[in-house]
Amino acid sequence: MLFAIDVGNSHTVAGVFKNNDLVAHWRLKSDRDRTADELAIRYHALFQLAGISSEQINGFILSSVVPSLEAVWISYAEKYYAEQLRCRPIVVSHRTNSGITVRTKHPPEVGADRIVNSVAAWEMYHRNLIVVDFGTAITFDCVNNQGEYVGGTIHPGIGISLDALAGRTAKLPRVSIDCPPKQIIGTTTVSAIHSGMLYGFAGLVDRMVDLLSRELDPEDGQRVKVVATGGMARLIQPYTRTITVINPLLTLEGLLLIYERNCNG
Repeated sequence: MLFAIDVGNSHTVAGVFKNNDLVAHWRLKSDRDRTADELAIRYHALFQLAGISSEQINGFILSSVVPSLEAVWISYAEKYYAEQLRCRPIVVSHRTNSGITVRTKHPPEVGADRIVNSVAAWEMYHRNLIVVDFGTAITFDCVNNQGEYVGGTIHPGIGISLDALAGRTAKLPRVSIDCPPKQIIGTTTVSAIHSGMLYGFAGLVDRMVDLLSRELDPEDGQRVKVVATGGMARLIQPYTRTITVINPLLTLEGLLLIYERNCNG
């Protein structure tokens, strides 16, 4: 079984694959104070609830944008799985044999999660594509029809934007935006924030997709495939016209593909 982990700034998504099938997955907060032993307590308990024995884990792959947690996860893997892994724990970076080429000015700057998402989307479509990831930040990642990661854009995420409104203003509250506004013109402070966030971020997505698509395919930007992932993707998608595919497990699928490419033993 393969244990695949994507460590983000806000959340960690982890999953276990058996014969290429995802048999369990979890989304937990990324706690920077965790130790390797605490990870073992947490995830071995989750394994048990899912009917998985930690002794069945023979593969381990990690993507992380939090360096301190990356070190802890590797320590955990080496301590608890060293004798049973088919190959050494894999940590994704721009140097990893991923199946796509990173064609940016400074490849080390590209987050591992962005590479992994691009790998998964490229495997599905093999065409010009944009991956929109709704995480702590909203990222747009572009892959051309040659299978090259050529860059993208980064924007403040929905959650941190809501936090900024509540924390930097005297009268605006911290609100949940999981209920759709009845109309775009807000008649209360809360409904105004709902509209601003849902329609505003949807407008951001559509505008960026339009601009990026024209650069990826100057002849016909409409041919560019757009794939969305991340915790807020389903919340924003109904208000956009450009997102047609949502895959909440895109990152885990990408980790599986990269693991298979790098561990054939």
